Amino acid sequence: MGYFVTVETGVNLYVEDINPKGSKTIVFLHGWPLNHKQFEYQFDILPARGYRCVGIDWRGFGKSDKPIDGYNYNRLADDIRTIVGALQLENFTLVGHSTGGAIAIRYMSRYKGYGVGKLVLVDAAAPTGFTTETAKQLLKETLHDRPKMIQGVTDQFFFQYITGPFSEWFFQMGLEAAGWSTASVIELLRDETLETDLTKINTPTLLIHGIHDKVIPFAQAKELHQKIKNSQLVPFQYSGHGPFWEEHDKFNQLLIQFS
Repeated sequence: MGYFVTVETGVNLYVEDINPKGSKTIVFLHGWPLNHKQFEYQFDILPARGYRCVGIDWRGFGKSDKPIDGYNYNRLADDIRTIVGALQLENFTLVGHSTGGAIAIRYMSRYKGYGVGKLVLVDAAAPTGFTTETAKQLLKETLHDRPKMIQGVTDQFFFQYITGPFSEWFFQMGLEAAGWSTASVIELLRDETLETDLTKINTPTLLIHGIHDKVIPFAQAKELHQKIKNSQLVPFQYSGHGPFWEEHDKFNQLLIQFS
């Protein structure tokens, strides 16, 4: 089931709600510049195991509205809080990948983990995101040749081999975002940090991170593990930035065990 939730006047975010009658709920926050469809290989399995899976396209991405502003951690976290309230979600597992992990961290600190029973951070872009040099190059490509930029991101995303058709599917997902929202989130990842948010997280937290990640180094997962109380770190030995696909059987089993 797919529908839209109004998060502010004139801004509606798309929510994919699979198996709404499931006994346990997992909310998924995608990475930049993708959308909820990146979790296809979770949605294929988990609902059949009794889980309600809620995939949210954040503003500017996927099927959601694409306003010109609102691309900062506070606003993005506010959007998630509005959706949690609209769906009356309680005691759910919040899964955030990459920038989605950063948004999840701000949600946890800003709203004291409202409704969240468990937190899963997957190759999270935290406590920092892009270096100044990386952001400069990505911005230049986004504003002059966005398809080339997305193809470059796709090419370095995975450690394991991906087929041509899979690469094209991933590439097209990135193109569903607006150019301006894609650029704005690059600036967000360059300018905002989450250092002070980490100590405010008290919810049991699972950290999943590919050891071959070329986008967000594995060292950052170790830092999160040190600073987030009650956290456990599970390295994925055969993954880059996409363990939700590269080792999806292991990934899905971990979610089932942890949630």
